[in-house]
Amino acid sequence: MINRKQALELLKKYNQESFHILHALTVENVMRVWASEAKEDEDFWGIVGLLHDVDYEKFPEEHCKKAPELLKEIDAPEEMVHAICSHGYGSCTDIKPEKYMEKVLFATDELTGLIWAAAKMRPSKSTKDMEVSSLKKKFKDKKFAAGCSREIIQKGADMLEMDLNTLFEKTILAMREGEDSIAKEMQEG
Repeated sequence: MINRKQALELLKKYNQESFHILHALTVENVMRVWASEAKEDEDFWGIVGLLHDVDYEKFPEEHCKKAPELLKEIDAPEEMVHAICSHGYGSCTDIKPEKYMEKVLFATDELTGLIWAAAKMRPSKSTKDMEVSSLKKKFKDKKFAAGCSREIIQKGADMLEMDLNTLFEKTILAMREGEDSIAKEMQEG
């Protein structure tokens, strides 16, 4: 099994922008929290979250297509490669999320970006005091964080057979849980 240190080294080999590192750490944390709730392997889910955009910064035109090649460097198992590539379903790949973990990644990837954008607009600059109602307002405003696809977030909720309010709440709570440790890891570099 790949350990977090190997995964983080691979991520940082192909991603230097702090925004991309922060996003990877955020999705890693969210995946770990969802795995814990589902009584699944938190380490595996976390590493999938950490590496889901491993190819995005250096190879944006080949996102989810270059990832298998990069993941070979750490001998990533096929299950991990499939999960990572499936998060681009419908936008940059035709690999469909099938397992629960893959659906969670698909649903929360874009959503974490929307939540961080909304958090930065708050006086606290944090998810710690964010409510679902305020996120819903930002979600409905298509001009706000326009790069975060509402369609993909909705498709993810549908895949999980979950209403948006529940998806929003679970993801906000997961982000809140890891916010301090992620901020500390970002400072330490």
